[in-house]
Amino acid sequence: MDHARAAISNLFGGEPTSYTRFSIARQMDGDNSHVEMKLAADEEEGGEIGRPEHLHASMAPPRRNGKNLCFLIIAAVLLLLIGILIGYLSYRGRMQRVNRCLDGSGNCEMTPTASYFSDDGTEEEEVPGPRILYWPELRNMLSAKLSAARLESNLRQREGKSSFEAGKPEDQDTASHVHDQFTSFRLDDVWNDEHYVRLQDKGSSKNQVFIIEDSEEELESRDAYVAYSKSGTVTGKPIYVNYGRKEDFQTVRNMHVPMNGSIIIFRAGKITLAEKVANAKKEGAVGALMYLSSSNNKKADSCVPFGHAHFGTGDPFTPGFPSFNHTQFPPVESSGLPHIPVQTISREAATKLFGKMDGEKCLQEWMSGIMGCKVTVGGSSKMTVKLTVNNVMVDRKIVNIFGVIKGFEEPDRYVVLGAQRDSWGPGAAKAGVGTAILLELARVISDMVKNDDYRPRRSIIFASWSAGEYGAVGATEWLEGYSTTLHAKAFTYINLDTAVLGSKHVKISASPLLYSLLEATMKRVKDPMKESGYLYNRVGSDWINRVVPLDLDNAAFPFLAYSGIPVVSFGFYDEDDEYPFLGTTEDTLANLKEKTGMLYPLMRAAAEVAGQIALRLTHDHELFLDFDRYSDELLSFQEKIWHFEPDVKALGLTLNWLYFARGDFQRAADALRRDIANSDRENRIVRRALNDRMMKVEYDFLSPYLSPKDAPFRHIFFGKGSHTLKSLLENLEQLEVDKTSVDVNELKEQLALATWTIKGAANALVGDIWNTDNEI
Repeated sequence: MDHARAAISNLFGGEPTSYTRFSIARQMDGDNSHVEMKLAADEEEGGEIGRPEHLHASMAPPRRNGKNLCFLIIAAVLLLLIGILIGYLSYRGRMQRVNRCLDGSGNCEMTPTASYFSDDGTEEEEVPGPRILYWPELRNMLSAKLSAARLESNLRQREGKSSFEAGKPEDQDTASHVHDQFTSFRLDDVWNDEHYVRLQDKGSSKNQVFIIEDSEEELESRDAYVAYSKSGTVTGKPIYVNYGRKEDFQTVRNMHVPMNGSIIIFRAGKITLAEKVANAKKEGAVGALMYLSSSNNKKADSCVPFGHAHFGTGDPFTPGFPSFNHTQFPPVESSGLPHIPVQTISREAATKLFGKMDGEKCLQEWMSGIMGCKVTVGGSSKMTVKLTVNNVMVDRKIVNIFGVIKGFEEPDRYVVLGAQRDSWGPGAAKAGVGTAILLELARVISDMVKNDDYRPRRSIIFASWSAGEYGAVGATEWLEGYSTTLHAKAFTYINLDTAVLGSKHVKISASPLLYSLLEATMKRVKDPMKESGYLYNRVGSDWINRVVPLDLDNAAFPFLAYSGIPVVSFGFYDEDDEYPFLGTTEDTLANLKEKTGMLYPLMRAAAEVAGQIALRLTHDHELFLDFDRYSDELLSFQEKIWHFEPDVKALGLTLNWLYFARGDFQRAADALRRDIANSDRENRIVRRALNDRMMKVEYDFLSPYLSPKDAPFRHIFFGKGSHTLKSLLENLEQLEVDKTSVDVNELKEQLALATWTIKGAANALVGDIWNTDNEI
């Protein structure tokens, strides 16, 4: 140690202040080579301890040795490296614990350093960072903040008004109210999106329905109308076709009742009015009438519903294009327009019309509670029905309102919650409930971010749509306007429309990617109709078998079938006694409360389901999208078609390529699951890449071999058209019944589209091009 101190002294040529003191005594002959070194501690003790004085006198002068310098440098470097390593390991261990807490994967307890000591020995308090919210805590916070009283207040904003037609002053006033509310909630950004769309309005004179026998008798003339109906007057023989489904028309054909030139009558339900009208048009009908199905509420017998007949979504006069400005587009129109007059009538009018018909009686399951139900008139009868429609086309500006809470890590990835704002009548159930829930969720989640340290990883967008009554026009035009980016950034749409239509049953429509998340959510949301228990206890473990397919009137449909974005639509209803006033002038708050006395607790439960889904998707490191569900869906489809293989082989075709493609998707899903399990969850770049692969699964089921303009709903599971797996199955079933009725070339094309769309989805799921299996 003495040698080391001496070396340090020689190296720097100075006098240390605390360790040693060097004394150089000049000798008599002027030689100053005698060096005396004394330890400061020794001097304080009064001299050298345990050492004879002659040892100092005989000590040789130290040398400036290069080895000393080398040792010092190596020691300093080693100490520096050890310090860096210790610091890194300490930081890494701390961050691992933080990330485990952030991802909500389990309970973890962090014990942060409360204080530390500075160099001068004084204690300093550590500056606290943002509070870490685990998923159970976040879920409970949402539940505690949701207020049934605020939901009621939001819903009562529509009271006292008879209509909120898209683009009219009442709709514009509601849009301003939503905008102001979003602003007051301190959302990160609030903006409007304007579209100029072509809608249809009732004309100056009412639409009329007449019964013509020996004379002309008016059956009904009401304010209600069907948008996008052809205007004009038609006359034809009345024919009743139950719900207007394909199988219902097949039943009438089996009765050998000619439908060409007739006016088709059907009741509401099962499928949309637009689909019913499209089926009637295919049979050669010249017009169509629809009435409300039976209800336990007799007030509904006199109600006439509004509706639209466009077999599609969005503005039918700018198909595939956003309606930002009509003058920029050629004069084209959607192929889904009916080109026949269509009108709705009351149950009372339908009963009177059936009473005039003298033909074959209805099947028992077709009667719908109407006494004297007939399929058509007798062969010798001259009775006909005349329908006059006076609708007019109008150009209107509609406004969608948006607000956003931006994510802290990935603001360019977002969940969208949306609700329709407009309605032909008061629209308490049709638009009021959804808008009230939308506003409450925006308030609560913003409050969690601003005041409770919630830091969502991804963004949450709140959307208020206009012109939903005309076929999700506002939502579709937004999707069309930003189609090139939305499918890559929006990874879930949560629909809030018609969330409460009853109380006895739960109605669910969703993408398979969200089944697992929805199930986990229902296990944590209490059932408002029971003192104890959760919603999952009500739906049961087999709830997936009762998932309702999305229809064209659901704003979630274009998100899924057009843009390839996973969706969920959740609500309460009575399966055996549906709310009869939907889409009528009697859709009032009073009638909705009469339907269910638990309106506001049910709204709160629906809001909690939607809120939990949105929060979980923006909270976790890994997106809660279960892509393995599509493997199950494909296997289920394979099980439905395998027994048609002999019929297919008889045509010189095979189903093997379709089976191989399904196997490829299964292997790709397994590979992605392994990649996720083996990945570094702390690496944001890797995690984002894996999440993006999951996000694209839905989009990759949009057939790339079809034009979005000609076939906008390209999803092979949930779309509309001959490219869907449903249409392929129908063709195979028809092949078994009558081979001559099947177009072989069309069947070949269907098999090719299905096979290569599934194969493409498998390749995309794998990830990098060099990992794909290019053999089929």
